Amino acid sequence: MSAQNAATVGAPELRAMITGGGELALLDVRETGAFTGAHILQARSLPLSRLELGIDDLVPRRSVRLVLCDAGGGLAERAAQRLGTFGYSDISILAGGIDAWKDAGYVLFSGFNVPSKAFGEFVEHQEGTPNISAEELYGLIEAGENLVVLDSRPFDEYHRMNIPTGIDAPGVELVYRVFDAAPDPDTTVVVNCAGRTRSIIGAQSLINAGIPNRVMALRNGTMGWELSGYQCGHGGTEVAPPPGPEGLKRAQEAAARVAERYGVKFTTLAEVDIWREDEGRSLYLLDVRPTEEFETGHLSGAIHAPGGQLVQGTDLFVGTLNARIVLIDDASVRAVMSAHWLIQMGWTDVHVLDGGFQGAELVQGRHRSLVHGLDGAEAVEVDAAELKSMLAGGDTLVVDLADSRAYGQGHIPGAWFAVRSRLETGLAALPAHGHLVLTSEDGILARLAAGEAAALTSAPIHVLSGGTPAWTAAGHELAEGPENMADEADDVFLKAYDGPKGGPAAMQAYLDWELDLPRLIEEDGTSDFKTFP
Repeated sequence: MSAQNAATVGAPELRAMITGGGELALLDVRETGAFTGAHILQARSLPLSRLELGIDDLVPRRSVRLVLCDAGGGLAERAAQRLGTFGYSDISILAGGIDAWKDAGYVLFSGFNVPSKAFGEFVEHQEGTPNISAEELYGLIEAGENLVVLDSRPFDEYHRMNIPTGIDAPGVELVYRVFDAAPDPDTTVVVNCAGRTRSIIGAQSLINAGIPNRVMALRNGTMGWELSGYQCGHGGTEVAPPPGPEGLKRAQEAAARVAERYGVKFTTLAEVDIWREDEGRSLYLLDVRPTEEFETGHLSGAIHAPGGQLVQGTDLFVGTLNARIVLIDDASVRAVMSAHWLIQMGWTDVHVLDGGFQGAELVQGRHRSLVHGLDGAEAVEVDAAELKSMLAGGDTLVVDLADSRAYGQGHIPGAWFAVRSRLETGLAALPAHGHLVLTSEDGILARLAAGEAAALTSAPIHVLSGGTPAWTAAGHELAEGPENMADEADDVFLKAYDGPKGGPAAMQAYLDWELDLPRLIEEDGTSDFKTFP
C-alpha cells in the first residue's frame, strides 16, 4: 500500500470507530514527547522513528483496521507507506491530524498512560479506596507501629527512591506475596508508588482480595512524601518474598474469590492454539510474571507484561481496542488480579490461562520482538576499533539515533544527537565532515536508518556494529549530557522528577493533572469503565 492509496477518515468517523465496539488500532506516529503534549485518549504512541521495532508486538494482526494520526508534516503518510510494505492492509489516516479532532469539539489529553491513570482516579472515587497522608505515615513509622509499607513499582523504580522502611512488591505481586509479607492480620499495610495510580490500584487489589489487614494507599506516593518535606530513601534492596505453601494457598483462595466476583474467564492451551490461527481476531498473550520467572520459561509468542505495569500502562502492551487478551501466570493469582482490573477498564474479551504451562513447550530468555525491514537494510558496518581510528583521522562524525534520555546518559565523545524521523533536518545541522557513522542503543535502529541517511547526503555512511554498547565493551569512555543536539529532544516523556525541569513544582503540577483526569474522561466519553457491586 502506498501513502496515496491510504484512505482518510474524518474526526467524527474516527470517534464512531472508537466507540463502535469493533477492533481498531489507532496509532499516533509523532515522537513520544510530542505525543504527551496533546493526543487522542485511545491513541497509542508508536513514533515513526521506531515503527519497525514496535509494530509487531503492539499490533500483531496485519489485517486489523488501522488508523494513523499526527499533527501534520506527513508523518502519517510516511508511516502508512512503510506499514503497507510490512503487510498491513487496512490503513487509514486521520484527515487534519489531532487539530481536526480538537476542531470537531473533542478532547485532547496531555501526559502518558492516560487511560490507566484516569482509571485509577475512577477506582478511588467509586470504591472509596482508603488513603493515608505522608504526615500520618511518617508518624506511624516514627512511633514503631505494626506497619508494612509495600512499594508497588518495579524494582528499578523502587531502588531509585523509596519510602523509608518500604519493601518492593510490584503491582499484582501484592496479593501473591502479602500473606508472607504481612502474616499478622493486625499489621497495617500501606501501598505506595511514585504518584497515585499504582498506590490506588495496589491498595484496592488487596481490599478486593479480602485480606484481613487494614489497607491504605499512600496519598500521592513518593511525590507527596517529598512535597511534605520528608526524604526518600535511595538504593533500597528489600523485596517481598515469594509465598510459601500456606501463603500461596491463601493467595489462590483470594484470587478465586476475585475471579468469581468479577466474572474472570479461563481458557486452555488447546483453545489458545485455536485462537492463534484465527485471522479475524487480534490475540495478545501477556505473561504477567516477574522478569526472572518469564525468562526461565514462557509460551512461544508471549509478551512480557508484568501485571502491575500492564494495568498501569495497558496502552504500552495492547495496541488494538477490543482485542482478545490471554493473561498467563503459572500460579493464576497474578493473572486473575490483572484480569479483574482489565475487565473493569472495559476490556470484554479477557481470559486467564488455566492450569499454567502443563504440557506446553516453553521458550527461555527474554522476548525478542520481530523487527520489520531489518533483513533488507543494507549497511556498511564498522567495529569499535575501526571507529576509534576513523575519529582520530578528524573527518568523521558520529550520529546517535538513541532517544535523547539515553543519549544524555552516555554517548560516544563528539557524537551528535538526531531524531530518525527528521533525519534530513538533523544531518543539515551537522558541521562539515567526511564520513558519517550511525549508532543507536543496540545498532538496530542505526542499521534501519542507514539507507535513509545515504539518500540525504553524499558522505559515506557507516553503522557501528552492536551500537554504542559495543563502544563501551571495547573499553572506551562515554560522554554525558545534552551536547551536540542536531534536533529537538521531543522524543521522550520526562517524569515530574526527571531532568532540569523536575522538582516540587513539576510534582505538584503532575498530581493536579491526575486529579483532573476524571473530568476530562467524562467530557471525552470514549471510555467504558465499569463498576461491580
